[in-house]
Amino acid sequence: MSRIGKLPIKVPTDVDVTCNGLDITVKGKFGTLQNKLPDVLAIENTDGTLVVSVKNQTRNSSALHGLYRTLINNMITGVSEQFQVTLNLQGVGYRAAVQGKNIVLNLGYSHPVEMEIPEGLSIEVVKNTTINLKGCDKESLGLFAAKIRSWRPPEPYKGKGILYAGEVVQRKAGKSGK
Repeated sequence: MSRIGKLPIKVPTDVDVTCNGLDITVKGKFGTLQNKLPDVLAIENTDGTLVVSVKNQTRNSSALHGLYRTLINNMITGVSEQFQVTLNLQGVGYRAAVQGKNIVLNLGYSHPVEMEIPEGLSIEVVKNTTINLKGCDKESLGLFAAKIRSWRPPEPYKGKGILYAGEVVQRKAGKSGK
């Protein structure tokens, strides 16, 4: 049995959880999220706690047990508190700006990079070089942050690029001259 999967999930009072067979819907002040459980799992809602259980014990069902318990917990946390990712732009002339439903990045290319902001995410740019991403869906938030970062991943020689907040880039020595 999965150690993470058997932990109960506490549901805050401002979050509404609806279980229709294998479909689960979570509503909170920041949005609504839906997910579908696999056939080998079951979910029970009693007195503000959710318990995910396994119908028949196999290696695959044990792995899914812990995974879906964590996914449901992330859904509840997302609609009640929201997740946040902060990106820092390091490099001369690197800038970001929000224009309507797009984010425009100047990253040293000959053209600005425009990316459409997905539904459910909010972006705030602080001092042109710090991007705060917020959303209730942890998966789409991380995916969009990774897409932004993929335009200029941090490089070890000058330390330039798009970094997550608190990330440290191990610097390398350049060529040694004679």
